[in-house]
Amino acid sequence: MSALSELYKEIANCRRCELARQRTRVVPGEGAEDAAIAFIGEAPGWHEDQQGRPFVGPAGQFLDELLASIGLKRQQVYICNVLKCRPPNNRDPLLTEIAACQQWLDRQLELLRPKMIVTLGRYSMARFFPGETISKIHGKARREGGLIYFAMYHPAAALHQQTLRETIKADMLKIPALLAETQKVPEAKLADRPQQLSLL
Repeated sequence: MSALSELYKEIANCRRCELARQRTRVVPGEGAEDAAIAFIGEAPGWHEDQQGRPFVGPAGQFLDELLASIGLKRQQVYICNVLKCRPPNNRDPLLTEIAACQQWLDRQLELLRPKMIVTLGRYSMARFFPGETISKIHGKARREGGLIYFAMYHPAAALHQQTLRETIKADMLKIPALLAETQKVPEAKLADRPQQLSLL
């Protein structure tokens, strides 16, 4: 069994916040353990809570479409969320919940060692882009060593605001060229990545 599979067992037993008492299933994440790209969303929704898999509802269908637009399938990337359990009624995550879950995301990234981290939505963005707003930095990348951080709107945003759909598609198309740049620099040191950042 891989180290990531062992970590999933730990996450499944997590009781660090109240969300553990209300969840149907924990949603640790899924995808290739050698993935070059990690997509990090906000939190599981109803569909994810039922299936124990990330991005399987309408927003997930759009994410699959976005991946296809750059020649990828979800099995080739890694997909997870800042929170591993669904907040009641899909409300926004609380700071205490984000803090409780931080260790799980940190350990996932340490095991995965991706070349690129794509943040989906403002709660994921706040973890890696301090003091920024998503309307200003979506579609922009920050490089640290060999690791690229790239901010995008959450796919669900396009479901609520159709005008964002083309924006999200255009941002996605920038990813292949950015990923190619990671081949030109030394491997990233995850120890150099930002620590927990305050939300916007």
